[in-house]
Amino acid sequence: MPRKGSGTDIDEGLYSRQLYVLGHEAMKHLQTSTVLVSGLRGLGVEIAKNIILGGVRAVTLHDQGVARWADLSSQASQPRLAELNSYVAVSAYTGALVEDFLGGFQVVVLTNTPLEDQLQVGEFCHSHGIKLVVADTRGLFGQLFCDFGEEMILTDCNGEQPLSAVVSMVTKDNPGVVTCLDEARHGFESGDFVSFTEVQGMNELNGTSPIEIKVLGPYTFSICDTSSFSDYIRGGIVSQVKVPKKISFVSVLGAGPYFVTTDYAKASRPAQLHIGFQALHQFCAQHGWPPRPHNEEDATELVTLAQAVNARAQPVLQQDSLDEDLIWKLAYVAAGDLAPINAFTGGLAAQELLKACSGKFTPVMQWLYFDALECLPEDTKALTEEKCLPCQNRYDGQVAVFGSDLQEKLGKQRYFLVGAGAIGCELLKNFAMIGLGCGEGGAKSNLNQQFLFQPWDISKFKSDTAAAAVQQINPHMRVMSHQNRVGPDTEHIYDDDFFQNLDGVANALDNVDARVYVDRRCVYYRKPLLESGTLGTKGSVQVVVPFLTESYSSSQDPPEKSIPICKLKNFPSAIEHTLQWAQDEFDGLFKQPAENFLERILWLADSQPLEVLEAVQCSLVLQRPQTWADCVIWACHHWHTQYSNNIQQLLHNFPPNQLTSSGAPFRSGPKRCPHPLIFDVNNVMMAAANLFAQTYGLMGSQDRAAAAILLKSVQVPSFTPRSDVKILVSDQELQHTSASVGENPLHLDYVMAAANLFAQTYGLMGSQDRAAAAILLKSVQVPSFTPRSDVKILVSDQELQHTSASVDDSRLQELKAMLPSPEKLPGFRMYPLNFNKDDDSNLHMDFIVAASNLRAENYNIPPADRHKSKLIAGKIIPAIATTTAATVGLVCLELYKVVQGHQHLESYKNSFVNLALPFFSISEPLAPPRHQYHNQEWTLWDRFEVQGLQPNGKEMTLKQFLDYFKWGPLLHSPYLGITMLSQGVYMLYSFFMPATKLKKRLDQPMTEIVSRVSKRKLGHHVRALLLELCCKDESGEDAEVPSVRYTIC
Repeated sequence: MPRKGSGTDIDEGLYSRQLYVLGHEAMKHLQTSTVLVSGLRGLGVEIAKNIILGGVRAVTLHDQGVARWADLSSQASQPRLAELNSYVAVSAYTGALVEDFLGGFQVVVLTNTPLEDQLQVGEFCHSHGIKLVVADTRGLFGQLFCDFGEEMILTDCNGEQPLSAVVSMVTKDNPGVVTCLDEARHGFESGDFVSFTEVQGMNELNGTSPIEIKVLGPYTFSICDTSSFSDYIRGGIVSQVKVPKKISFVSVLGAGPYFVTTDYAKASRPAQLHIGFQALHQFCAQHGWPPRPHNEEDATELVTLAQAVNARAQPVLQQDSLDEDLIWKLAYVAAGDLAPINAFTGGLAAQELLKACSGKFTPVMQWLYFDALECLPEDTKALTEEKCLPCQNRYDGQVAVFGSDLQEKLGKQRYFLVGAGAIGCELLKNFAMIGLGCGEGGAKSNLNQQFLFQPWDISKFKSDTAAAAVQQINPHMRVMSHQNRVGPDTEHIYDDDFFQNLDGVANALDNVDARVYVDRRCVYYRKPLLESGTLGTKGSVQVVVPFLTESYSSSQDPPEKSIPICKLKNFPSAIEHTLQWAQDEFDGLFKQPAENFLERILWLADSQPLEVLEAVQCSLVLQRPQTWADCVIWACHHWHTQYSNNIQQLLHNFPPNQLTSSGAPFRSGPKRCPHPLIFDVNNVMMAAANLFAQTYGLMGSQDRAAAAILLKSVQVPSFTPRSDVKILVSDQELQHTSASVGENPLHLDYVMAAANLFAQTYGLMGSQDRAAAAILLKSVQVPSFTPRSDVKILVSDQELQHTSASVDDSRLQELKAMLPSPEKLPGFRMYPLNFNKDDDSNLHMDFIVAASNLRAENYNIPPADRHKSKLIAGKIIPAIATTTAATVGLVCLELYKVVQGHQHLESYKNSFVNLALPFFSISEPLAPPRHQYHNQEWTLWDRFEVQGLQPNGKEMTLKQFLDYFKWGPLLHSPYLGITMLSQGVYMLYSFFMPATKLKKRLDQPMTEIVSRVSKRKLGHHVRALLLELCCKDESGEDAEVPSVRYTIC
């Protein structure tokens, strides 16, 4: 297939999320790599899918076999692979794996390959510098092996962003001890390498080669010998440096007992399975097929073979006692082929291949074994050989493991897949493979995007397209697609009938609030929930089972640390601060004024604070533009206000040499001393030079005077035009030609973005004519600025909290008189702009990048390019297909257990993986916390059931409801007094309620009270209310009780 562009081009639109995982350098390595994938059963296709999505240069698919029914339980059709990524050349090969053919690849992947072939190919690859990945799946077991040669250069072990900290002290000692500010732990580890910048006094540290450290504590670490260095005075930034590292591998023939543990509860199994897989290869070589499913004769033979393999194994691999039960189970399921096991193992194998190509992340050293035997029925007698016989259909590989009964259950399931994105697509694909909802049931989905979509699907509803695509994988799957957001506003759609008809829910969401909402709905309706998420190379899975486990909401990560307001406004110290400041600027300039225009100002002027009225006066009177030129002039003035005038004022209030009341320098630690900028419409030299320096790890500079002197001495070679240079005359030519790097003057960038956005808020036409804007800017008269002594600048958020704004009534009246009345603004509108990071033509990111980097230049903070700025400002979640596949594989293993109705907590597994390290944490979920009132024990899954409609046909009043809990037969207790009663955020009853209001409310029906308090009628779909109680027992002590499901029809 022809490829678009050259091997060095990176389509940042296509690979945007993956670029945030791998980075540009690793992606460039991928785009020059050719890969062979041998073996095209389910595992091979899964690996090929992941690496094609990953963007290697070319993939050759090799298989000499023919498709069987069992293969359809674990793989999609091969023609789909070539459609996944038009940048990757995909070809097929059916010949033998001869040496001349193998020599043309950088990486070879062997799947479902006989051991003899693994050894032969492995030795050739190892001796010829070809990287090798061997992967195999057998029923509920997976195997992975990596050999990346005798010398591999690892450029980044973990893929994490380098850490940095502010230095507060460095001792003159051998070794010197560095102390960091105690605002936060430094996070370094012994063996890390660091570099220093901005250290005052001990200048020898600045710009030195990376120094290895030894951590002494959360705020201290030791470095090199500093005893001969100058005295440390103050300041400094210490930054982690990723230093290349050499690692070596041995061939598959000589590989020793180097195992990666995936489940520490099964720490002894990898070595046992290493023996078992060798025995399995012998069995297949002797018989031509694997052991028959759940056949005792074949299982006995495999155990015998394993004992012989163990007896002649090398001493380091030989097991003192062979786990015969484990080998027996391996024999029982080895004929099976499961999509979830292939997804997990295939995700891992593809990630190892990307490591081999790019040199990024730590590879598996060198063997990895995995099993999911908990998926088997808890009743060990439930499976028989007869139930696992092939039926000559697409599910034979699954029936061989679980029998036909589970297949029938899977077909009847009704599942709700909630979410949009890569996980949703992977889940739907796996659901189709395993036959979920392919019988009388069905799957409902509002999912979105990724590999189920093709370029010709643009502008179609994503859920409809995904549903159609997955039915090509399995025509029997019943999928109903929805385009609704699942939340409180759609509870009339996803109502009691909808949830009660479900067998379970699978989340594929990318934000915590939506996950919590769906989780609470599942708890309310007592439905199982499969929860998962990814972040780059990290993936997590949580299974929620009614009455057995805690829910997703039972424990949550701590909230993200917010940046203090005063730090954002006056004392930024990191690019994250300037980017957040730029986003606040965007909202304050282009969103809030337009939103506030009518409803908050013209109609409610009497109730508005002074600063809001001043902002509206600017929008309607002082700064209201009439032409594009007005917008350019406004942008120029605003540039001077933010990057020159405000900085001058800050320096007036806090001069560079200011001391605190204790005599310490005010500008110490994270408080950086800023400098005002001088507007230059052609500003590019300083920015370009600093960015160029960063690419080589060199110190930059903001000393424009020194740069100007240096520039005068630069000898620019004379230029002679060349006849072989092609100049493009149309955009069509440009689209077919790789772009060259041009100038990017930051000051004009800001003005062009700000002026265009400002024009949009007033409905005016903008312009992209930079030359015309530059000419206009030269004529703008910017008034000189003199700092004022009556301006107070707050240093901390504590000061901000204790500062009350004084109201100038005369100024308020003056502003109200100046504001035009609505009658004087016929047809006038303002248009709020909502920040959208994904549209590169809307100038939103142009403004953010320019505003942030100008602010960074003020404070001598290293700038961020557009790619990094978009990641931080857009709060983009990095994603890569390998992690998604592995995570979804683990989700679907839990689905097997949920559908079978496993009742033992230890049967289920919550998982966290980080494929970059690689690290695996797989453990049983937590049971729900238990509470007690009187002698009754309850968990989050319990509740009081109260029938609101009484036998006489009337609804229960508030008084009757209170009495029901006080004296009713509901509780085996003489008394439970309700002190407060609420429904959602609305208080229906409290012990401190005024007597007159209480008297009136006691005789009202419960639903009438809810409607009155919430000021909205209950929808016809509402059949029950969830009520929360605060109670006291007969002794007056608080009693913690479950919620109430109050049924009204």
